[in-house]
Amino acid sequence: MQILRNLVVTAACLCSLPAFALSDEGRQALAGLQSRWAEINYRLPKDAREAAFETLGQTADRAVKAEPDAPELLIWHGIILSTWAGAKGGLGALSLVKEARANFEAALAIDPRALDGSAYTSLGSLYYQVPGWPIGFGDDKRAEAMLQKALEINPTGIDPNYFYGDYLYHQKRYAQARTALLRAQAAPDRPGRALADEGRRGEIRALLGKVEAELH
Repeated sequence: MQILRNLVVTAACLCSLPAFALSDEGRQALAGLQSRWAEINYRLPKDAREAAFETLGQTADRAVKAEPDAPELLIWHGIILSTWAGAKGGLGALSLVKEARANFEAALAIDPRALDGSAYTSLGSLYYQVPGWPIGFGDDKRAEAMLQKALEINPTGIDPNYFYGDYLYHQKRYAQARTALLRAQAAPDRPGRALADEGRRGEIRALLGKVEAELH
C-alpha cells in the first residue's frame, strides 16, 4: 500500500546560508549533511537510497545532539528523515515524517527565519504530501499557509517556489503552479550547492512539463 506520495522535501535542497550560531564543528556537520543528501537524492539509484538515508539520518541525529539548539541542524535532520520516509514508503514511513515534523517545529520555535525560512517550506511540503486523518497528519490548508510563510521570507528562493508550485499542481491550480515554477526556475544558484541546484532544476523542468500539458 502506497501511504506517502513521493516525498520531495527533500526537504531539502533548501537554502544554504551562513550558520553564524553554529560552532565550527556544527558548520562542518551542516555542510556535510547537505552535500551527502544531494549525492544520495540525485546520484544514487532508487533502490540504494533508503539505506543511505538511514545512515545519514544517524549522522544528523548525532549532529543535533551535539548542538540541540541549532535550528539549521534541526531543519536538516528533518529533511533527511522526510526524504528517508519517501524512499521507504508504506506505513513504516509515518513515524519518520512525524519525527521530521517535530524537528521542523523545534527549529521554528528557535528561529523561524533560519536557513531563509526553510522549516516553513519543509513543514508545508509534509502537510500536503502526508495522508490526512486517520492515517497521518496531512492538511492541505496548513500546507499552503506554511508555504506562503516561507515565500514571505524567501520570495525568490528555488525551494519555496518549487514546493508551492508542486502543491498547486496537486490542487489542480495549474496556472498558479506555472507562475510559481517559473519563479523557481529563475532563482539564483546557491553557493556550494551545485549538485542540489542541478537536481532541483531538473525536477522543476519535469513538473513544468506536466503543468503545461494540463494547460493545453
